[in-house]
Amino acid sequence: MTVSRTIFGCPVRSIAFDVLVSGLVLFFGLVAVVAQPGGWKTALIGVGMAVALLFRRSRPFAVAAFVGALGVVQLIAGWGPLPIDLAVLVALYSVVKYADRLRDAVLAGIGALAGAVPAALQIENGGRWWGSAIVLGLVTGAVWLVGLNVRTRRLYVLSLEERAATLEREREAEARAAVAGERTRIARELHDVVAHSMAVMIVQADGARFMLDRDPEAARQAVRVVADTGRQALEEMRRLVGVLREPSPPEATAGTEPDDARVGGDPERRRLALAELPALLDRFRAAGLRVRHTVTGEPTALPAGLELTVYRVAQEALTNVLKHAGVGAEVELTLEYGADDVIVRVVDDGQGRPAVNPTPAGGHGLIGMRERVGVYDGTLAAGARPAGGWQLDVRLPLPSNAGMTEVIVA
Repeated sequence: MTVSRTIFGCPVRSIAFDVLVSGLVLFFGLVAVVAQPGGWKTALIGVGMAVALLFRRSRPFAVAAFVGALGVVQLIAGWGPLPIDLAVLVALYSVVKYADRLRDAVLAGIGALAGAVPAALQIENGGRWWGSAIVLGLVTGAVWLVGLNVRTRRLYVLSLEERAATLEREREAEARAAVAGERTRIARELHDVVAHSMAVMIVQADGARFMLDRDPEAARQAVRVVADTGRQALEEMRRLVGVLREPSPPEATAGTEPDDARVGGDPERRRLALAELPALLDRFRAAGLRVRHTVTGEPTALPAGLELTVYRVAQEALTNVLKHAGVGAEVELTLEYGADDVIVRVVDDGQGRPAVNPTPAGGHGLIGMRERVGVYDGTLAAGARPAGGWQLDVRLPLPSNAGMTEVIVA
């Protein structure tokens, strides 16, 4: 594993390189005291340039302007190009590479080229100052182009890093959304399995306690319903836990349904279908509801997910009738098959016996039904009837393409 060491937020290697370059310019400046024109004045200019170069990464344009100003002072003094002018090229390179705006690099390049002419005039070259000017211009242009190439590569790498960081953030957001969706799916499934069964068991247990002395046979029947409902709930819970324990469920290929979405197959893994609706109605009849079931239109084969939605809507609606209308309420469940949709209608008269211990309000039944129906772009309408009782109407559009990818709502 590579460990990147930093000082004040900057890599150690970058700081060491800048110190080395500044030290080299400082050395040339100190040598100027005895070996270059200007003496200690030139040395002061070299020291200023060396110190300024330490900030070339964080303040590139300011450093280039400061170093350029010291170079102008040197030319005005008539000392000509000196070794300390290495700082001018380093500052030019730095502003091209690190400046936020390319305009700063262009201004620095123009300034450096403009300084090449007076610098060439102070070089003793037999009167051929223009040759020196061309050499200085070529060196300046080469440094500028190298800086531009490095800048382009640096910005490209930064863009790749930013893109990678953006993709990572998007993956994290998608993962959080997937987790939230999975939690919602599990909560909905637990509500379907636990809340519905527990509501039936509570109603029957209360009835058994109430009828234990008056009608032992009715009490035994209620206890039998409690036991049967508990077994059914336990089977559903085992199926749910089995699915949750799978580390990596097999992915379905395009145009096919997952194994646990198929109606046939392993009974421990299969999903509920409309073929099991009569058994569901029998359980509610045994719980004390007077349920009538009507089918209108020509029944058509529905996708597994749509069948599950119809089944869960009917289960939730009948459970709400049992909890709120009470035992003995009359309910009519109607399935209407149309050319473009299937309609589920549940109507009760609200005239059942109230529960001994009413179920507290604040459930999530209607919310869960709206979520299921919304997946298939369906509509849900529920409300009290003027004549008493409650009515629920759910419309689910049929898929236009039989080969479309099926969405399974657990």
